[in-house]
Formats: sequence, C-alpha cells, structure tokens
Amino acid sequence: MRLSRNCFLLCSGCHKCAFFFTSMQVLSEAQHEPGFCAFYEECGFNPLVDDSTALIPPTVPCLNYSPARHLTGAHYLKLKQVCPMLDNGKSNTYACCSIKQLKSLESSLRLSKVILLRCPSCADNFAHLHCINTCSPNQTQTVEVTKVMNITTFQNTTDTAVVAYKAFISTTFADSAFGSCKNVRIPATGGFAIGTMCGPYGATQCTPQYWYDFQGDSSNGLAPLDIDFKLINEGNTTGLPAGVVPYNGRALKCNETTPTEGEACSCQDCTESCQMIQISPTTSPFTLLGADGYLVVSIILFCLLTFAFLLYLFVACFLRSRNDVNQPLIDPAEVTCTDRNSLVAQAFLSSKFQFWGTLMATYPLTVLLLSAVVVAVFSAGLKSIELTTDPVELWSATNSRARMEKEFHDTTFDPFFRTNQLILTAPGRKGHQYDSLLFGPTNFSGIISKELIMQLLELQTRIQNIEFWSEDLNRIASLKDVCFAPLNPVNSSLTDCAVNSLPQYFQNSVNNINAKVNMTENGVTAEVDWRDHLIYCLNSPLSFKDITDLGLSCMADYGAPVFPFLAVGGYKDENFTDAEALILTFSLNNYARDNVKFKVAMQWEQEFINMVQEYRNNPNTNFTFAFMAERSLEDEINRTTAEDIPIFMISYAVIFVYIAVALGEYSSLKRILVDSKFLVGLGGILVVGCSVLASMGFYSWIGIPSSLVILQVVPFLVLAVGADNIFIFVLEYQRDVRRAGETREEHIGRILGNVAPSMLLCSLSESVCFFLGGLSTMPAVKSFALYAALAVLMDFVLQMTAFVALLSLDARRQDNNRCELVCCLTVKTQRANKPNEGFLLPLMRKYYAPALLNCYSRIIVMVVFIFMFCASLFLMFHVTVGLDQELAMPKGSYMLDYFQYLYKYFEVGVPVYFVTKKGYNFSTMAGMNGVCSSVGCDEYSLTQKIQYATEFPDQSYLAIPANSWVDDYIDWLNPGSGCCRLYTSGPNIGNFCSASEDICKSNCLGILSSRPNVPKFNRFLPDFLGNRPDLQCPKGLNLFFPVFPASRFMAYHTPLTNSQEFTAALLRARELAHNITMGMRQIPGTAPDFEVFPYTVTNVFYEQYLTIVSEGFFTISQCLVPTFVVCCLLLGLDLRSGFLNLITIIMITVDTVGVMTLWGIDYNAVALINLVTAVGISVEFVSHMTRSFALSIKPTHVERAKEATANMGSAVFAGVAMTNLPGILVLALAKAQLIQIFFFRLNLIITLLGMAHGLVFLPVLLSYFGPGVNKAVLLQLQQEKEKARRALEMKNNLKQAYENISYEDTETKQEPDSSCTEPSKHVDGPSKMKESEVEVKEERIDRF
Repeated sequence: MRLSRNCFLLCSGCHKCAFFFTSMQVLSEAQHEPGFCAFYEECGFNPLVDDSTALIPPTVPCLNYSPARHLTGAHYLKLKQVCPMLDNGKSNTYACCSIKQLKSLESSLRLSKVILLRCPSCADNFAHLHCINTCSPNQTQTVEVTKVMNITTFQNTTDTAVVAYKAFISTTFADSAFGSCKNVRIPATGGFAIGTMCGPYGATQCTPQYWYDFQGDSSNGLAPLDIDFKLINEGNTTGLPAGVVPYNGRALKCNETTPTEGEACSCQDCTESCQMIQISPTTSPFTLLGADGYLVVSIILFCLLTFAFLLYLFVACFLRSRNDVNQPLIDPAEVTCTDRNSLVAQAFLSSKFQFWGTLMATYPLTVLLLSAVVVAVFSAGLKSIELTTDPVELWSATNSRARMEKEFHDTTFDPFFRTNQLILTAPGRKGHQYDSLLFGPTNFSGIISKELIMQLLELQTRIQNIEFWSEDLNRIASLKDVCFAPLNPVNSSLTDCAVNSLPQYFQNSVNNINAKVNMTENGVTAEVDWRDHLIYCLNSPLSFKDITDLGLSCMADYGAPVFPFLAVGGYKDENFTDAEALILTFSLNNYARDNVKFKVAMQWEQEFINMVQEYRNNPNTNFTFAFMAERSLEDEINRTTAEDIPIFMISYAVIFVYIAVALGEYSSLKRILVDSKFLVGLGGILVVGCSVLASMGFYSWIGIPSSLVILQVVPFLVLAVGADNIFIFVLEYQRDVRRAGETREEHIGRILGNVAPSMLLCSLSESVCFFLGGLSTMPAVKSFALYAALAVLMDFVLQMTAFVALLSLDARRQDNNRCELVCCLTVKTQRANKPNEGFLLPLMRKYYAPALLNCYSRIIVMVVFIFMFCASLFLMFHVTVGLDQELAMPKGSYMLDYFQYLYKYFEVGVPVYFVTKKGYNFSTMAGMNGVCSSVGCDEYSLTQKIQYATEFPDQSYLAIPANSWVDDYIDWLNPGSGCCRLYTSGPNIGNFCSASEDICKSNCLGILSSRPNVPKFNRFLPDFLGNRPDLQCPKGLNLFFPVFPASRFMAYHTPLTNSQEFTAALLRARELAHNITMGMRQIPGTAPDFEVFPYTVTNVFYEQYLTIVSEGFFTISQCLVPTFVVCCLLLGLDLRSGFLNLITIIMITVDTVGVMTLWGIDYNAVALINLVTAVGISVEFVSHMTRSFALSIKPTHVERAKEATANMGSAVFAGVAMTNLPGILVLALAKAQLIQIFFFRLNLIITLLGMAHGLVFLPVLLSYFGPGVNKAVLLQLQQEKEKARRALEMKNNLKQAYENISYEDTETKQEPDSSCTEPSKHVDGPSKMKESEVEVKEERIDRF
C-alpha cells in the first residue's frame, strides 16, 4: 500500500512537471508583434475562481498565438456595438475576440455601466481599455500572458486557458481615463462611483493604479481572471519585454462627446463641464477708518453727547435760564395749559382714589370676600390648564415658514424618524497595525478591535430585543412595532429595522466576524479576516460582495448601505480604521402625538435609556460612551424644571421674609410684635400669587396654553411690581400722621389718594406694554406677554381692593395694641402719634441725596452714564444671537456628554431635504432635465446647483450633494444598464422583468433612447420604486422615493456645532432653494406658484434667530411706547417727564444688552422675554421717581431732585431693588444652566442697572433737564394762602371789635381752664391754627 501510494505521488508530480514545462514552452513561443493575438475564444471557467462567489461567470480565453481575425457579418456588428473604438469599417476590421467573447464582455461591462453611464465619456473610456485587452488586433503588443492552465472546455475537450496576464498601458491614457471617471457620482447616495471601484482606497485615495488593480483582481467577483496592469510612462522602455508597446490610445475627456454621439458629462460628474461660478463674497464686517465701524460710531456718539452736555452747562452758567421758581408771587398768566392739565389730572385721580380707599378700608371683610370670590372664579380655569412642553410648539409660531414647511413635509412624506443613538469610545486602549494581504499596512485604533466589535454587537442585540408591556397596544411590544423599516415598512421584523452600526458590515453575524480564510494574492498566501472585510466595506459601503475570499456583503441586514460616517467617528482624511468612536443608531418612526404608537415609541425609548444607563454602570464594560434618545431633550428640560422648583420656592420665601421684616416699624422694643407687618407682607405675597393664579386661570378658560417659562418668570415679575407698590403704600402710611378728627379709614383713603396715581402709572404702563408684547409671533413670548399683562393688571386691582382691606384690618389691630401673630394679647405701650420715617429715608435725605446731587458729582454721573450707554451700544451690535441646546440641560445631564461627543466625533451634519411642492412635471424631458445631474441634464438643474454649493462648504454649509431619484430612474431605464427589461414570452409578456431574470432580453427603452417619453415615464415608475436593488441592478427602490406631486432630494450639511452655524445653514439653504425655484419656474409646464424649500428637522428651532433681532426691536418698542404715553397722560400731558422717563428706560435696556455681551449671555427668545421684563421693572425704578419730581414744589431743580430721591427713592430701593436681589441671588444655586444664565445673571443685571439708573442717573438727569415746577400748583397754593390770610384778618378784626364791646361777656364764656391762658394766646390762637391748616395744605400738595 505504501509502495502504490508513493508511485501515485511520483506520477502526479511528473504530470505537474510536464504541465509546467509545456506551459513555459507555449508562453516562450509567443512573440510581441503587431497583428497577432495572445488568446482567442472562450475556453471554460477559471478553476482559480470560486463559482459560488463570482458575480458573473468566470469565463477565460484559450491560449492561442495566432493572427487577428477579419470580422464580417454579425461578428462585425457585435464588435461595433460593444467596442466601437475598434471599428475600421466592414472590410478592414480585425480583432482577437470571438462573438462569444464579445457577448461576455458586454455582460461584464453592463454592471459597471450602471453607475458610469451617466457620464458617457467615462463609460466609453472604461470599455475602451477592456476592449483593447480582449479584442485588439495587436493584442500581443499590449498583453503578456503570465499564467495558463489546462482546463476542460465547454466542448468537453482539454485545452490551455489563460488565467492571468499583464496589460501594458501608457500613463497618459490611464490618467486621462481615470480623470474622466473620478468625479462621476452615485445620485442615490451623493458619493462618487469611483469609490465603489477602487477597493479599500475609496474615492479620496483612489489613483489610476489602484483603480486598474481593482478591475484586474479576480477576487472582486467581476474579473474572470487576474490582470496585472502595468502603467508605463510615455517613452520609458525600461524592463519592457521586446516588442511590447504600451497602449497609448486617446481617452476622451469628460467634457467631450463620444463617437457614438454620447453627450458630454454634466458638471456634477465632470468639473471641466462646469461654468465659472461667481460666488458672492460673504458680508464683510462694518468698518470705518480701518477699525470696527460700531466702535468708531460709539466713540463719535460719546464725544458728541459729552460735548453737548458740557456746552449746555457752559451756556446755562451764563444765561441762568432755568425753570426754577424763585419769585414770591405767581401771575396767573404764567400758568401754562400743561401745568393746569397736570393739576387737574392729579387732583381728579387723587380724589377718586381717596374716596375708593376710604370705601375699601371701611368694609374690609366684605372686600376680602368679594376679592376671594373673583380670584376663585378666575382660578377655576386652572382645572383645564395646558402646559406646552413641546419645544416646537413653544418656540415656533404655527404660521411661521418653518412650521408650515415642516407640516407640508410631514404630511406629504413621513416625519423625520426619531433618533436614538450611542457614541462609544475606548480611551486608553492601544491600537495596532495590521499588514493586510490586499491593502498593505493599515493602522487600527484601539476601539476598532474584534473584542469591542463583539461587545458592541452584544449591546446592540440586547437593545434590539427590548420588550415591554404596552397598555396602548394591550400586548407585549418591541422594537419592530415602532422602528423605521425603509425597505419593509409593513409587517416589519427585527432585521428590517434600520439600525446603523459597524457590526452591520458583517450583517450582525458573529460567524461573519469570526470568519477567516487563506488567500493568495500576487503569489503571496496569507490569512484574511474581519479586518480585510472592514477595510473594504468602510471604503465601499455599497458593495454586495467584498474582494476577499471571504465573499461577504457590505450591506446591512435590513438591505441598505451603512455609510462610514454613520458607523464610526473621530477619523481624519477618511482613514476610517483610525476612528476614535463607534456609533450605534436606532431609528424609530416619528408618529404624531395623537397616534397611539407615539406613546409606544416613547415607552421604547424609556426602556432604551434604562438599559443603556444600566450598561454604563456595569463595571465590566470596556466602553466610555454618551447616548441620547429622541425624548431626552424634552425629558431633561422637564426634569431640571422640576428639580429647580424648590430653588424658586426658596427664592420667593426669602423675598417674603424680607418684605415682612422691612415693612415693620421698630420704634420700640416693647411694641415690636404690634408694629411688625408680617401678616401684611404675607397678604402682599398672597395678592401677587392670586393675581398670577387669576391670570393663568383666565387664559386657561379661553384656551391659551401656558408654559414652564411663564411659571418661572411671571411670578417674579409681578412680585417685583407688587412689592414696590406695597412698599410705597405702606411706607407712606407709616411716614404720615393721622390728622385731628380723621378716622382710620379716611387716613388710609387719603394715603391711597397720594400714592395710587403713581401706582396706576407704573401698573398701567407695564400692563399695556405686555399686552402689546402679545403681538409677538413667537409663541413663548406671546403667551408670556399676555399672562404677564393680565397678572400685573390683576395685581393692581387686588392691591386697590384686597390689600387696602388688609392694611385697614392691620391698622385696626395696631391701633388696639394687639400683637400680630397672637391677636388676643395686647401691650400697654401706646403708639407715638408722629411720623415713622424708618432708617432709610433719613439716611438718603441727609447723606445720599446731597452727595449725589452736588455740583461735581452730577457732572461725573452724567459723563459715566453717557459712556456706559455708548459702550453698551457698541457691545449690543456684537451680542451673540442664538441658544445652544446644551444650555437647556442641567449640570450633570447625560445630554451634555452626548453633545460633547457629537461635536467631537461626528464628521457630517444633519441631513437636509430640498422639497419640491406641486406644480412641476417630472415626466417631461424638460422636467427631467431640470432636476437631474447626469449627461443631457440642464447645466443649472436642481441637483446641479446643490452640487455647486457643496464646492463651497464654508459658505453653503453643505457637505454632500443631493441624491436624485430622477437620475437613478433615468439610469435604471437606460438600455445599457440592463435594469429595466420586459418579458418577451409567457403569461407576463410585455410586463416588467427584473435584471435577475435571465430569460428577459427586451429593454424597456430603445437603444437610442436617452429619456423616456411621458407615457413610458409613468408606466415604469411603479416598477422602479418596487425593484429592490441587487448586484445585477443596484438601482431601484430609492430610500428617498418620490411622492407625487411633491418630491424631495436629500443632501447633508457640514457638521454644525452651535446655533449660529445652524442659523447660517438655514439661511444659506433657503437662499439656494429660492434660486432653484426661480430657475425651475422657467421650465415649460411649471406652475407659477411652484416652490422648492429646504427642510431640516432643526429648522423650526433655529428659524427664530433669522428674525429675532427685528422681532425683539419691534416687541421692545411696543413696550416702550405705552410707558411714554401713559406717563404723559397721567402727568397731564407732561411731555418732558415722559421723554426723560423713556430715555432712562431705553438706556437701561441698551445697557442690559451690552452687559449680556460681556457676561456671555446670548440673545434669544428667553433673553427677549427677560428684556421685556426689564422694561416692566425699569418702569418701577423710573416712573415713581419721575412723577415725584414732576409734582414737587421745591424752588430749584436740585432741591426737587433731592426730595424725590429721598422720599420716593428710598421706597423704590426698599421695594424693588432689595425685594428682587435676595430672590435673584438664591437662583445662583439652581442646577439648570438656563436658569443660572437667563434668570440669575440676566435678572441680576436688570435689577442692578435699573437701580443704578433709577437712583443715580435719573435724579441727576432730572436736576439738569427735568420739567419746571408746576406753577398751577404754586398759584393754587398762593391763592389758598392769600384767602387764608384775608379770612384771618377779617376774623381778627371782628374778634377785636367784639372784644371791645363785650369784654366781660367774653370772659364769662371762657372755659373753666381758659383763665390760665395768657391773653396773647387768645389773639394768636386762630392765626396759628389757620397757618397750620395752610401748612398742612402745602405739605399735602408737596407730597402729592
């Protein structure tokens, strides 16, 4: 047995040796000379190529050194069809290929032409080379056979077949052919066709040599044998076999027509075909004199204002033309109409409020009961309150362009799918270099390892298998119930769900990842594994089969490609294996909120979050990762609001404690429990709370939804306004003394008559301001303004009713010396019947006002505040507009990590759809050419213009051109692609036949047809949409298929990392879409109202920033106008007071925006709400002071400013500034960045600037430019004094006469104790009493 076995081995070895020597003898006999063939006719199948993995039959030619054959008849016609470049006429055409070889070549070229035919010159050059190799009559001059084998032929005979050869090509031809093809695109993906034909190198690293190497590699499933392409520089003969002449035919340029009348390639596929594009330069910054223009303007403005002020001082110093009243008497002719109107208005308001206050104080319990009933009726609407938490509904108006475009897109197509994503890294893991047999040394980062890929697949599988009980479906639900399944949306299975990840390159198969095989390449045998397959797929994601002997597909298990930027991140220059992150994305259908499956999707996402958090907390995990679900943003915003509610409660509690303590009188330690105002402070807080509840309830009644912003901001605003009014009212009551014979109720009514007009001035200004702010188009700003307007109005009404009643009850308690919290206890110490000025009023009167209003301080203050205004004006033009979404997240939120990972590792931005509305006819030739980008298409078609834009990504923010189903459809119909064919026999004769069917020979279109006519367009379109892509025809069933009469074309933005980039991208996309619209309207048959618009899922959030500057200017202007008008009206048409009031509020607003720039606070809708609030709070700081100054009767401007600063400034400081500051400081403890920035920082700025302008700048401004003293008041006072003097003289004369006649009778009529009084007292008594009355009158007018 051993002997026979050895004999067998010996015989076998001899047979191989004989074959080797025979082969070498045959190859050595071949000569490289013109007119001879190296091989001819088909021999059989290549035994070195696995039939099961080959995409086309691996038919190889027979070795045959013989002269070229003269072609005639059908043979000649076939050559002319397949290789027209070899046609030299019927009588002079020779070739080295049989008709069978021509048919096989045609079949092989068809697969490549599917993606190259859109550029005819490229397809022609591609076929040119293979025709030369296969059919050239001078074949031996360009080809050298390197390997032959004896095989069994198709005729069951043994013959020598060629299984490898060298092809010698001139670099001139190779470079030109490659140049014609390198920019040809695949419309479905926006990528380059060359990327699928260059193996692992992709489009960016592909070269002519790599391109030809891939074509000659039999392992790619397309080449039947190995071809070693040798690119030889022209004129270089070093190393060439004798007689070899590298082929140097003329390759067509991509902008040339082909000999078969093929048109030049389009601009999208051929840069040489593109016209010179004039790109409008980006808007340059505003400059003057080579510097920042706004800075120069601000400096000039500061100089002008300062010069004007100093000039005014200089002129005033000489002219002394002031409105100060120093003359002893006022002539009635001097009283102006404005002065009389002011006096009448103030007298009318004072008398009415005095009557009202007396009435409310007389019946306090009834008033409180009625107030409670009214509040309860309004607040009952809270039972139907609707809180808006959807960011789209909150920040985007329903009639805004972005909302209408979103509604059109979501109605016409499906809404953009819901994204649930993980971005995983493995820091600290070392990478390695893999020496690939096919691709050479390749670096692999630490995260691209088999171990981590397997762990990622395990995590992916766990998430895919999530199951939960759904109350809405009344069964167990899973991912397949809600997932986005583009290729099988009905009755989807888990493998139909769109899950994008790196394991998808292995079809999520552990066996595929573990697969290994020995492979021989260029005489070297080595093992290929998952790394070789991954390298190939990352560069050729559209391939159905890799070029390794593994023979694996690159397509995902759900049937679509996974582009590398969706699977890995953090790479450079498309070195995908150097990626620093893996990306795992689950896409769900985006159901409407009223759809039952919306809750199911939300529930799945919650289970997803729970599982991922559990996985992250597992100490055994090797990943560091960030994640998000579609619901995460809304969840985190709601969570942070709920977590920060205690902070707001503490803030309000601090304000309450301050009010309760600050309102008290502390003249005596024994009466501290009697004179405290704890319950009054509590009542004031309740009044504010009730006004907010009434406002919210009323708007809930009428169906205007609320929001969390309203819950946070409106109480703060109303508290600031309400506390100020409370302080002014209570402090005025404490500083006044009840007059003789005056009841408690009359005392309260008189005090209310003094201060209520000022309270009305502020409250009415703010309320009208906010009502006008309700005209804003932003839903959040509009609802806030409406809620705030009614809340401020209700707060004033309740202060005029319920709070007056509360103060009346508290005054009754205080008069009875009862303790506040324990009313049954009384104290014996009586209250002193004298004014209680407290601590602040004397301090401001004695120290602050004189220091502020001395000659030098006033000049310094004016100059400093003018500088602040001009500097803030400059800064205002540099404020950042936008709101980065991470600011809405609380500190420590997992979404912050996700945003950080997203901006760091993602290499492309969000997809953008260019949507065409109805009114465009795609079925006509003009309609197709106006959209497509392949040969024959309009130079400025829809997709071509998008392609132009991607050439300038820094300006257009577009990175990847739009896919085009029209191009795919045209290519699919093209007879050269072999995709659209018809049955020629059987029951389906004349119907569509897929490319996988071998029996179909008839094409849908004629050979010479480049475009379908309208009937054929409409006939075959359903077949195109229903034809699933495969190897034979990668076209069909586009994932972004059209829905007529509208359609869409998807491109990708560049990576967008902040709101400014998102906003700029939206603006540029709209400009491009408008340009496209105008162009397409010129195409015959297009409706005049046809429109193209860009749609991105983020547009509804960032559209507001396109108009928020003008919107803010309009809204704030609306708020400023009523402050001026109301101030003028309530002060009796006092235009100067209204104007100074307006100037100060404008300065506060401008300075606020300037400080926002310095403190890094962006301008957005939340900031706009706070700026509207700033106007309201500024009214509190300014209007009280302005009115107090306008009604003062002190002789000089400075004295009147001092009086207003001391009397009203102290109340404003205690009521507004010191009420807001403690509560604002507490907000610094909030977790939410949004609250810290836009509530703590911004409100702190507003309060401090309001205090500075109201208590520092405004008194100085009034001391210079304030209105003169009201001469009508002085005249009235003068007339009252004169009348009192005359009455006193008359009474004294009568009394003297009476005393002379009846002195004794007078003595007897005296009181028993009157005898103790000196006679002089009797004479002076009436006089002193009358003078006292006049002084009281004067004091009342002065306070008034």
